[in-house]
Amino acid sequence: MRRFWLLFAQTVTIALGVYAVIAALRPEWISSLPLRREPVQVGVGGAGRAVPVLQAPGGGPGMPTPGSYREAAGRAMPAVVNILTSKALRDTHPLLKDPFFKRFFGDKLPPQEQMASLGSGVIVSADGYILTNYHVVEGADEIEVGLADGRKAAASIVGTDPETDLAVIRIKTSKLPVIVLGDPNEARVGDVVLAIGNPFGVGQTVTLGIISALGRNNLHINHFENFIQTDAAINFGNSGGALVDTRGNLLGINSAIYSQTGGSVGIGFAIPVSTAKTVLDSIIKHGQVVRGWIGIESQDITPELADSFGLARDSGAIIAGVVRGGPADRAGMRPGDILLSVDGKKVSSTNDMLNLIAELAPGGKSTMTVMRKNRQATLAVTVGRRPRQTP
Repeated sequence: MRRFWLLFAQTVTIALGVYAVIAALRPEWISSLPLRREPVQVGVGGAGRAVPVLQAPGGGPGMPTPGSYREAAGRAMPAVVNILTSKALRDTHPLLKDPFFKRFFGDKLPPQEQMASLGSGVIVSADGYILTNYHVVEGADEIEVGLADGRKAAASIVGTDPETDLAVIRIKTSKLPVIVLGDPNEARVGDVVLAIGNPFGVGQTVTLGIISALGRNNLHINHFENFIQTDAAINFGNSGGALVDTRGNLLGINSAIYSQTGGSVGIGFAIPVSTAKTVLDSIIKHGQVVRGWIGIESQDITPELADSFGLARDSGAIIAGVVRGGPADRAGMRPGDILLSVDGKKVSSTNDMLNLIAELAPGGKSTMTVMRKNRQATLAVTVGRRPRQTP
């Protein structure tokens, strides 16, 4: 046994010696050997060794991830742009406006400062038309659009509509990505939506939420209101961005939030794409939005108002005033009448009345049904053109 042990020790010693010589003279021989290395658990003195971890199997490029909205975001994001506007702060000090001072000290007067603001927009046409909010480009002297692929281009205003807070701008750039318009009439409360924009200037961002409500109005944000409410985070800089469904189709233009701090609290509002499409078409065709007008003022009928005045209805729009010589006045409409329908479409509120009359073509005839002293009357009204409202 002793002899065997001595033989084993001598063999090991010779082998180690040969290994040392080869490592010193021909190290490439050792590196070419097919060695297998196993991870060793780190313990005391285990610094520098591999740590055993659990790794999920990869799905491979293009494989869908359960619960992911990457495809919807990937389709919509290229068409969402950043909009940077700048305008000069006008001289406000009386001395700077005095012609005498401008004549003798004009070159030495302090230069006008530039004020910049940031928003978002959505490319809706390969011709370069972009939908955004009116308040994003209001009063801008210069507009620069930043595309998702890094390109930048100067933009010009095609037309604006302050009453819906929408604007159309245009860039002259080729090979533009275009978003696909969805149908907000098919949307329902609880549907998942994505909000895409450039919040706080950090870069293009996608947030997730659901549709919280449809047809929101009486918020006193715009004159014509029919908002999609969502809890997808909308923050400063998201205005004019896209609200899309889970297929990446455009449902609305993000417009406003309800917040006391300026940050998202889960109550955001988007203008339905149906309204935006109507504004877009009218601006491209006429240079501005053309709406019907009959010259009336109205207020909603409430149950309390119906009881107080002995009205036969507790919903609808009561005519509070009629513009003298206007279309409604010429057709025989009087204060106190209750407007029941416009061309057969029921009027349930003042908001319904405004939208239905605005959709009428100026110069055309419209049949309107009113209730006067508990008796219905049908009036033929020649529709006028709504005066353009200044913000």
